[in-house]
Amino acid sequence: MFPVSGDWTAAQTEAYLTERRIPIRLACRTPNGGLWMLSLWYILRDGALHCATGASADVVRYLRADPGVAFEVSDNEPPYCGVRGAGQVTLEPDEDKELLRELMERYLGGTDHSLGQRLLQPEREEVHLRIEPERAYTWDFGERMADVVAEADD
Repeated sequence: MFPVSGDWTAAQTEAYLTERRIPIRLACRTPNGGLWMLSLWYILRDGALHCATGASADVVRYLRADPGVAFEVSDNEPPYCGVRGAGQVTLEPDEDKELLRELMERYLGGTDHSLGQRLLQPEREEVHLRIEPERAYTWDFGERMADVVAEADD
């Protein structure tokens, strides 16, 4: 597991990233120095975050120019909690779309749907993004938002 600080232990962070089905928000730089952010499906494996995207996606070109990224996986509903950090990305082909299939299983429960048919077309090239976090920070506002959440449930 990568270095983590904040409200959770490394084990709690790993459990959160494994259990949640929330896309990762990934930020990087464009070749002209601008900022770019996108959301991708991910899976945590071997201490790294793994994502897939089409080979023609702009972010692939951006990451080839500068592999440094920031990322966040966080709940959108109170009480807010999550993981954010920074790291480096390596890119390689997802030759048989194995990672993409695994991500569709994780997020959609399978590949037998129109999106799966479109993404798994043989002529479509897929890229595997491996995010190696260098540091991460966790936060959990559950305690400080307990009364807000209780009121919302009433």
